[in-house]
Amino acid sequence: MKKYLLAIIAGVGLVAASSFLLNTRPVVAQPQRSTAVFDSEGYMKLPTGYRAWVFVGAPLTPNALNMGHAAFPEYHHVYIEKENVDAYMQTGSFPEGTVIVKELTRVLDPDFPDGSRKEPSGRGYFNGEINGIDVTVKDSKRFDKTNGWGFFTFGHHPLPYAQKAAESPANQCASCHSTYVAKTDMTWVQFYPLLRDKPGY
Repeated sequence: MKKYLLAIIAGVGLVAASSFLLNTRPVVAQPQRSTAVFDSEGYMKLPTGYRAWVFVGAPLTPNALNMGHAAFPEYHHVYIEKENVDAYMQTGSFPEGTVIVKELTRVLDPDFPDGSRKEPSGRGYFNGEINGIDVTVKDSKRFDKTNGWGFFTFGHHPLPYAQKAAESPANQCASCHSTYVAKTDMTWVQFYPLLRDKPGY
């Protein structure tokens, strides 16, 4: 009887020890999830839900302050998913798979030659209608020829946007980013206080 009892105790102990070892294995890092979706031909699908991401800034270079022909005359509303903002603030670089959305809005109908208008809050620039969307994606393997980032334009016009887009030629977007902001992970961090100054939320 004692032999059977000892055998049962030993068995229970073995099961418990095995369970402990299984549950204390190091956690394997999961691959970085990306919002970017590509079809079989390499076209990127238009991201959805981005207006619920972290809004990091809205640079503006209106036509009226650039001899009537600014390269980007609209506000640039820039959105990045929170986990990727967090990673940048901790490490100074974005994780693989990061998607950055730049949605454009026109300046609200101007009252003055410089493109500004007068509102109860004062004279200045205000958001008008939505007028386009550009997207950048970090994928070092897919975009190894453009410093690890791909650039996509889904239209510079009012809604609706195109549902998919081909990668923009390097001389349209990537070359400018490589020249001016390669040291800040190909991103204009100097225009986004949350990323530049890292004050926290």
